[in-house]
Parts: sequence; structure tokens; C-alpha cells
Amino acid sequence: MSGAIIFIQEDLKISEVQEEVLVGILSIISLLGSLAGGRTSDIIGRKWTIAFAAVIFQIGAAIMTFAPSFQILMIGRVFAGVGIGFGVMIAPVYIAEISPTVDRGSLTSFPEIFINLGILLGYVSNYAFSGLSVHINWRVMLAVGILPSVFIGFALFIIPESPRWLVMQNRVEDARSVLLKTNENENDVDERLSEIVAAAGMSNGEKNEEKAVWRELLSPSPPLRRMLITGFGIQCFQQITGIDATVYYSPEIFKEAGIENNSKLLAATVAVGVTKTAFILIATSLVDRVGRKPLLYVSTIGMTVCLLTLSLTLGFLGHGQLGIALAVLCVCGNVAFFSVGMGPICWILTSEIFPLRLRAQASALGAVGNRVCSGLVAMSFLSLSRTITVGGTFFLFALLSALSVLFAYKCVPETKGKSLEQIELLFENHNEWQGSEVEMGDSEHLVQKA
Repeated sequence: MSGAIIFIQEDLKISEVQEEVLVGILSIISLLGSLAGGRTSDIIGRKWTIAFAAVIFQIGAAIMTFAPSFQILMIGRVFAGVGIGFGVMIAPVYIAEISPTVDRGSLTSFPEIFINLGILLGYVSNYAFSGLSVHINWRVMLAVGILPSVFIGFALFIIPESPRWLVMQNRVEDARSVLLKTNENENDVDERLSEIVAAAGMSNGEKNEEKAVWRELLSPSPPLRRMLITGFGIQCFQQITGIDATVYYSPEIFKEAGIENNSKLLAATVAVGVTKTAFILIATSLVDRVGRKPLLYVSTIGMTVCLLTLSLTLGFLGHGQLGIALAVLCVCGNVAFFSVGMGPICWILTSEIFPLRLRAQASALGAVGNRVCSGLVAMSFLSLSRTITVGGTFFLFALLSALSVLFAYKCVPETKGKSLEQIELLFENHNEWQGSEVEMGDSEHLVQKA
């Protein structure tokens, strides 16, 4: 949408407020999909919730492609938002539940990898199709978004259902068959299966005695309250530090720095996409080796520095070549540090920390916080920039990013190398929740290692 919006504005003659609404509504509406996704995935399964998300998104993309007016474009955007809401909630949960403990961190970061790849392909297609007529180019940019979700249809013939969901349905033998596909050692599989059955509350006939999920979430025990603080907090911090403003409005940021030609603006966004995708691959290779917290420290501190430097650059260096170069460097640096830590680890932690009986619904709640914050940032960025300048807006993001460093230190435990069931025990003890085996100094070792 970041490139398409330039031409939508020209073709459909929409106002700046309509532009903000069109960009931001996706995140706000996606919270409906995220809220519904938890319950839906508990009823029909993780696998078929992924399929449902793909269908809803395809409908939205098709409507946007052929939209003759702003109103119809908004309808398509709403459908796409609901589909994305389902997708961002269910993908990390499914992967976490099906992955072996030793590889869970890197595998759970796959959604973030492919989100970044999608952003990069979006930037590239924007640049590639920008030469078409104004009435056609933005439609083609939006239409190509249908293709990835088509592949999900083929994937459904291959991927199994989540073993943990199968256990919740009392289909223990089916769950064992799925676990054997990711672990050839039958003794290990039986041990893991026993843990899952116990965690699901089925081994002692507890399933029917549990409190309703939402009642438990709204009136949490101290350990669950700690889980909610960690999960909901990191989801909100991921967005209020301004990453979606950087992604959606990068052409506006570069225009403020002094780049005026549309083709050059879109070419600069491609550099942002390449950087974002490259560094998420680095995170994937490190997350199970060095842990979540060191990467979070490097990420949040690096983002804070880049956001502050971008703020000062836009505020004081004007439109010269140095200002343009520093702005591009800071935007690329910000998305690089985001992709190394905050981007993937946010979703990894949210899919890891909650008990099995609450995981889908609690993850949905976290995704709602993420989408609301994303929508608020996307729908207010242009107005806020007109009020306190673009530089002032990024100074605000830098302050919030600094707070995220403190949050990571106080509220995020280290979960590397632990089974999902062991992670639950971390939150039973208040001291383990706040410390959990890693100190700020570990991030220095990581920087030296890199």
C-alpha cells in the first residue's frame, strides 16, 4: 500500500484524511480477525483457520483490485484486514505447537520472515509497475497480493494439524502420529505427548472442570497476569515504536528528507525492504543459539538510536544530500534492528508463554493489542507529522523505543531451550519472570560475536 497510495491519491482524488484511514483501517479491522481467530482455531483447528484466513484475504484483494471508488476500496481493505488478523494470530501458534523444542524459536520466526519478504516484494512490485498508467498501476500492485495466499491452498494437502490441538480434541493417537513426523525417537515422542496431555488438563479429567477461558483471562492468577503483561506488552511495544509508520509511509519520510521524484522514492523503499528481509534471516539463525533477551536488547537499543538520529536529521539537516543519505541510513537501520529482535521475538514469545488451554485465546488478545497500536500509529502519523513535524514524530517514537528497553529488562524471561510446558513454570516465580538466566551484559557478548 505504501507505493500504491501515491497513485490511488492521484487516480481517485482522495484526501489526506482518507489516505490515513485507508492505510490504518487494515490494522484496526484485523483485530476482529485476531479476536475471532483464537476461538475459531479452538473449534475447527489451527490448520483450517489458516485456510480460512487465506480465503478471506483473497476476497479482499480481489475487491480492492477492481474497486471503482474509495468506498469499494475500503470494503476490500476491510476483508483483507480480517484475513490478516486471522493470519497473524494463528501462524505463530501453529508453528510453535508443531515445532521441536530445539528449533521452535527459529521456526516460529518464519511468519516474520515471510512478512518481510512480502513487504520487499510489495516494494519491488510498486517500483516495477509504477510506469503503468495511473488508473492501472495501483490495481496491479494490489492484485499480486492474491498470489501468495493461493499457495496456501496447495500447502493444506501437505501440512498436518497441530498435535496440541488434536490432544485437546482427545485425538491422542493422531497427535502422536504428527509428533513422529518431527521426531524419529519414539521414547521422546511419548514423553512429549505425556507433557502435552498433562498440560491440556486431560490426564486427570480436568478438561471439563476448567474455568471458561475468557473468564480466566479477565480474572487471571498471578502467574497468568505476568504472562499477559509480557505477551500484551511486547505486542504493543512492537508497534508504538513506529515500525508501521516507517513501512507504510517511507515515501513520505524520504520526501520530507528531500527526495522528490516518485521513481526515486519507490527505489529508496526497495532498499528498506531488502534491509528488513536480510536482517530477519540473521535473527532466525541466532534466536535459538543466543536466546531471546540478548537479541531484544540489541534490537531495542539500536532502534532507539536510529529513531533519535532520524528525528534530528529531519529536524535540522534540511534537504541536502547529507540529510537524504542519513535519513535513508536511519530508516534502513531502524528496520534492520527491528528485524533482528523486536519483529520476530514478539511473535515467538506470545506463542510460547501461555498455557495450552489458553494459548489460542491469549495469543489472539496479544495480536489485538498489536493491531490496535499499529492502526493508531498508521491512522495518526500524517496528522501528527503536520502538527509536530515528521522529525518530532520520530522523536516521540524514540522515547517509546527507549521505554521498550526497560520493558525487555524487567518483564521478558528467557525461553530459549525450554519446552512450552517448562516455560509456564517460569511465570510461577516472580523472580524468575524478571530475571530468567540472562543479563544485559549478554547482549554485549552477542555484539562481539557478530
